[in-house]
Amino acid sequence: MTASHSGAFVFFGATGDLAYKQIFPALQAMIRHGNLDLPIIGVAKSGLNLNQLRDRARDSLQKHGGLYADAFAKLSARLQYVNGDYHDDATYEQLRRALGNAVRPMHYLAIPPSMFESVIQGLAKSGCARDARVVVEKPFGRDLASAQLLNRTLHKSFAEDAIFRIDHYLGKEAVENLLYFRFANTFLEPVWCRDHVASVQITMAEQMGVQGRGAFYEEVGAIRDVVQNHMLQVMTLLTMEPPMDGGADAMRDEKSRVLSAMRPLVPAEVVRGQFRGYLDEAGVSPASQVETFAALRLRIDNARWSGVPFYIRAGKQLPVTCTEVMIELKPPAHAVFDVDGPAQSNYFRFRLSPDVLISVGARTKVPGELMVGTAAELIAHHRLHDEMMPYERLLGDAMRGDAALFTRGDAVEAAWRVVDPVLGNAAPVVGYEPDTWGPAAAEQIMAGGDQWHNPAPEGASP
Repeated sequence: MTASHSGAFVFFGATGDLAYKQIFPALQAMIRHGNLDLPIIGVAKSGLNLNQLRDRARDSLQKHGGLYADAFAKLSARLQYVNGDYHDDATYEQLRRALGNAVRPMHYLAIPPSMFESVIQGLAKSGCARDARVVVEKPFGRDLASAQLLNRTLHKSFAEDAIFRIDHYLGKEAVENLLYFRFANTFLEPVWCRDHVASVQITMAEQMGVQGRGAFYEEVGAIRDVVQNHMLQVMTLLTMEPPMDGGADAMRDEKSRVLSAMRPLVPAEVVRGQFRGYLDEAGVSPASQVETFAALRLRIDNARWSGVPFYIRAGKQLPVTCTEVMIELKPPAHAVFDVDGPAQSNYFRFRLSPDVLISVGARTKVPGELMVGTAAELIAHHRLHDEMMPYERLLGDAMRGDAALFTRGDAVEAAWRVVDPVLGNAAPVVGYEPDTWGPAAAEQIMAGGDQWHNPAPEGASP
């Protein structure tokens, strides 16, 4: 354990859904891999005792990732439990005693954002926030004003470098691979700019609907759920300038700069859709105007990307479940050979899920006397048999104080500034049939003859 490592892990909401599905499996994985040897303190108001919390942890692991006897025994031995109300000073005094002499404790707020202020005040008043770290789960607000309020609340008791805003999407191996590929390969830099890139598309498609979570989805919609966070974060990885080094500050500085250069959206650049049948979901208002699909055209006003259209599309009840990036390059300035069929430029294609691949679109000559070509794709396919779970990676980084994969407060606010003008009903919602690529109106935001690239099912050719 290094000098900057957290000396204890505290998670509020220890009996909640997030702890059950993600935190207990991540903690067991960290123990299995030799990366966790410190007190683990759960906090909740549930009426459970410590043995009952251990039973819940066991049940969690049996359902999410598997139970490993040796690792679970160590997890159980390190696990403590504070049962108390988040509004009661006695809860935090009990936590203070449980922490003992632990330095730099890490407090994970796996609770609704409405409870953040009470917990942060309790931590500060009891001394538990002194020289400590805090982890908060997305969503980081639901618009610009609430994000700014959340940041002010956090900054009352924690410095920015002690705040870790966790977005599990940034802990995925495929997303990290995108970042590495971008900056570890010399051949990309000369063409990674407005002189050679014609357009960029990012699609996050889901075949499933809201799966019984209609009431939740009514509060968010596609733009808040995945566009403002996951998809804009992928866009920053594609478009940020090379950082000075791989350190957290340098990386996050460049992310903030490119987010600040993104032009705020206007309703004419957004199409909102809702799949037929959404109104029949439990918890959904019969007159709901919440979008289950969003297509957007974005611009970046800087020297590298000025004039390049960026298209983002996300939706439910689409033909495939897939996240894919397509970077279309401009055609050669001078055509030496005739093209058999429609002209096609080169491209880079990144599939981030469910399978992971990086491919380059090129043209090769067709055998024979004539100098004619055909489209070909060069593919590097990654088989992630032993991929680290996102929460394992992110919790480990936070405990070490490594903030590179966490979102900084200024970047959160910059992302909200981009989407804030089109939240709510700024653009009308239009219906689309399940198992289609959304409403036909999505074609209207394409510029200069661009067309959507529809990802193929896993294993099929694009």
